[in-house]
Amino acid sequence: MKVSFHGHAVVKVETNGKTILIDPFITGNELTDLKVEDVKPDVIILTHGHNDHVGDTVELAKKHDALVIGIAEIADYLGDQGVRTHGMSIGGAFEFDFGKVKLTPAFHGTGFNNGEGQIIYLGMPAGILLTIEGKTIYHAGDTAVFSDMKLIGERHPIDLAFLPIGDNYTMGPEDAALAAKFLQAKQVVPIHYNTFPVIKQDPEKFLDLLEEENGLIMEAGDEIDF
Repeated sequence: MKVSFHGHAVVKVETNGKTILIDPFITGNELTDLKVEDVKPDVIILTHGHNDHVGDTVELAKKHDALVIGIAEIADYLGDQGVRTHGMSIGGAFEFDFGKVKLTPAFHGTGFNNGEGQIIYLGMPAGILLTIEGKTIYHAGDTAVFSDMKLIGERHPIDLAFLPIGDNYTMGPEDAALAAKFLQAKQVVPIHYNTFPVIKQDPEKFLDLLEEENGLIMEAGDEIDF
């Protein structure tokens, strides 16, 4: 299994001949190394309905008949656009042919701007617990730190956690370091920073705040072999 980071909150998992994309914000993402025409996902998982996370989901899903997994309202909305979807809700889990997906709480917003002056409500934001080949990956999505992250870590031993550090829209480095302590993940990767001026951060400072020496800065295109 290979796990790679591609700027902002974009994560790719390659396992058992399948490619899974989380929050495929490619078009308009100056930090990504991906090109929409080169990406061929089998599965897309969305943390929430903001444009910088839904990204190129519709185009990619239609082109490659990818299954889109997310909160029920996102699934309903994208399903109406001809996308193959599987809706879930916070706390729910499902065993797919590639592995297990469980949605966790996240504290954030989720309105989708349709470009026509409308903000469309797309359900609650979520984090993702993805268990494949005996390994568990946690993508926190966009969130503040919250005390029940302790429970997530206790209930689900996490091998790799992707945590936002950008501040302003999500938790900043200090709160993300506390989240890492709560989660007790074996390895922690900062995400959701430097894409826009308002979320400019130095990831090295985040690593310095970690109690455990378990932080890893990933540049776009870097991958981890599990």
